[in-house]
Amino acid sequence: VLEYALNKGFSIVNDITGLVDDNVAKLTSAYNAKLVIMHMQKSPSDMQVEPEYENVILEISDFFEKQTTKANNFGIKDIILDVGIGFGKTFEHNFTLIRRLNEICNLGYPVMIGPSRKAFIGNTLDLPPSERLEGTLATVIAGIMNGAKIVRVHDVKEAVECIKIVNFAKSCNT
Repeated sequence: VLEYALNKGFSIVNDITGLVDDNVAKLTSAYNAKLVIMHMQKSPSDMQVEPEYENVILEISDFFEKQTTKANNFGIKDIILDVGIGFGKTFEHNFTLIRRLNEICNLGYPVMIGPSRKAFIGNTLDLPPSERLEGTLATVIAGIMNGAKIVRVHDVKEAVECIKIVNFAKSCNT
């Protein structure tokens, strides 16, 4: 599937498995594609079964250091890091990642977050996915304020408007 997509002109590989498969690295490199390395504890079928970290920031940082070195060894230079909001994390882990995102940004790669309508927002606000716009936008704003360069959302227009305001506020020198 990946090779087919790259043959059709796709230029970004979003690897939710975090570059564990060398074939993903080989194909990404061969097509000179950008690579999103996402962190996920365990596999999709069991990632939310008692996720545990001694230090979520340190463990994810260590994972990214290892996986970006691997990507570089395959010749991949255009890398984006995705902390994997909601993928093998508790509600507290997700909020810690958003609050301390700048520590992941210090690794020197653009950081992407995908908080849109996630369960940690629903749990906090006691709302179903269809009613999580405000919580998603608050999380996007916090992520941008803490260093995220890319956000993945369902409600693009609303997120763009929020990000414009945040970026303007960050650029004001008065």
